[in-house]
Amino acid sequence: MVTSLLLKTFAKSLYAKLLLMSLLIVSVPTAMTSYTLYRQAREARIEEKIDKLFGLARLLDDHLGPGGFEGLLAHYHGAPGDKAAKVAFLNRKLAGFTDAVARANPGIGVGYYSRSLDAMITYGPSAEYGNTVGRPIPPSHPGREVMARNRPEVKTGLLVRGSIMNAMWPIRRRGEAVGYIWSNELTDDIERQIRARDHIMLSVTIVGIAFGIALAHIMSSKLARDVMLIKNGLSRMQYDLAQPIRQPSGEIGEIVVSINAMAKSLLEERSLNENILNSIADGVVAIDEERRVTAINPAAARMMGCRAEEVIGRSYHTLFVAEAHFTSMLLDTLETGREHVGMTYDFPAHDQTFLVNASSSLLNDASGNTIGAVVVLKDLTEQQRLHKQIMRADRLAGLGELMAGVAHEIRNPLTSIRGFMQHLSASDSIEEWRRYAPLIVAQVDNLNKIITELLRFGRQRPPSIGPVRLNNLIREIIVLAGKEPKANIVLDLHDGLPVIEADGEALGQVLLNLIINAGQAMDDSGEITISTIAPNADEVVVTVADTGAGIAPENLEKVFDPFFSTKPTGTGLGLAMVHRIVDAHYGTVTIESTLGEGTRVTLHLPILHRAPGRLS
Repeated sequence: MVTSLLLKTFAKSLYAKLLLMSLLIVSVPTAMTSYTLYRQAREARIEEKIDKLFGLARLLDDHLGPGGFEGLLAHYHGAPGDKAAKVAFLNRKLAGFTDAVARANPGIGVGYYSRSLDAMITYGPSAEYGNTVGRPIPPSHPGREVMARNRPEVKTGLLVRGSIMNAMWPIRRRGEAVGYIWSNELTDDIERQIRARDHIMLSVTIVGIAFGIALAHIMSSKLARDVMLIKNGLSRMQYDLAQPIRQPSGEIGEIVVSINAMAKSLLEERSLNENILNSIADGVVAIDEERRVTAINPAAARMMGCRAEEVIGRSYHTLFVAEAHFTSMLLDTLETGREHVGMTYDFPAHDQTFLVNASSSLLNDASGNTIGAVVVLKDLTEQQRLHKQIMRADRLAGLGELMAGVAHEIRNPLTSIRGFMQHLSASDSIEEWRRYAPLIVAQVDNLNKIITELLRFGRQRPPSIGPVRLNNLIREIIVLAGKEPKANIVLDLHDGLPVIEADGEALGQVLLNLIINAGQAMDDSGEITISTIAPNADEVVVTVADTGAGIAPENLEKVFDPFFSTKPTGTGLGLAMVHRIVDAHYGTVTIESTLGEGTRVTLHLPILHRAPGRLS
């Protein structure tokens, strides 16, 4: 945001913008890096000082020896209670080493303090600070805190020498602090050393920024010239794509080469797009905001029964029959902005009506403003004809399978009847007639049952649609079934199930068939669960589940085929009838089964009985 504000305020020309941007890019990171290095160098210098001071303190601690002050006082022969004499004795033992360390490190002050004598033993260099020997430190002196806590510390502040950085090291003997050693340096000396380094770093930073400014000036000037060259060339190309831009050197020259190549490609694309549009098999029609045709390819012209040059500039309504009361998807897109994809509808051209698959969208200019709409039309008329032929062939194949099943089901009873009659024709015994007559009647009844179910399956009775309350219908069908299913029936019916549009009698037959089939698949200890639910606002779901023997996986795909049955006395038309009735209600039926566990049949029924229509 700051960069953008500076560019708007101070930079008017491209060169000024590039220069200012370069300055910001060079100077800001350089300054931030220099500041970071300055902070890190300062902290490193201080850490270095602290390590040095503690090193000198440890050196003095090692020189004191393991016995500490008590070890040295073992050789003291003066009065035991004379504190000053003891301090003087220890000073003679230690001052030489203290002064040597101070001389080796100019500006450093070092010394010992005894906790038991409560006095400074040495303070080197003695020539400057020897007068402090024997003095106690004030009660608030940080040295007392070091001895009390028995751990080293660094303090910066005004002490005996003045403003110093003081590293204090506890003299630990037998786990206790018997005193401490200090090693300090004047803060003015430390700051002077740090400032010397800061001056060097500041000088390097200024030189780096100055060099960056000079380099930014050179590069900005060259880049501005090259950009202006491209700008002027693009202005000319706006009117003449055949006039290339003069190529500068470097990467900008490569960009110019690409621009010139793109301009050449645009010239070629114009003719290529026209060739593609003319050669594709789908029809393409474009109109402007006034509904005038602005482009039409040969495929669309053949579909409309016209020539392209005749309809360009004319109203789009002239392409189809006005009396057809046709709602155009293309005009809807132009008026509402809604895009349509893959919509199928009948297009009433002058010569014939085409079934087309169409997609329409808005046309926008480079600024995003709507300038019209375009539609792509795919002629599905021939595809529809072939689809009808395939469906007809499928129906004939299904009819053949049906007739084969009918012949198989009828031939068995007829064979039995023929055998009985042949046997009886050669017998004069009344007992023989009485014995075989019921068998013949049973086979005739079996034939009648097959013919009755076949007629019911084949009758194309349109459903009688009305309001149906599924929960009530299920309860009625359970009562109607009576004791046919000996298994226990459990109801799990959704209370808020909506009323649907359906044929109640036909759906009752579906439910009765499913309940009877479920009962026949179980013994008396089985259980049938019937549940209903409305998963959304468009459909209801009915599930009939049993705990029977289940259906083998290889038979699942055949259960809805006519005359397929795994029961010895079944005709195989029950589930086929279920499938036909549900399909007539524009619903779906699915079946799931596991051997030894049971079967679940699920019906998906639309709430509104509405045939799927084609969109226009």
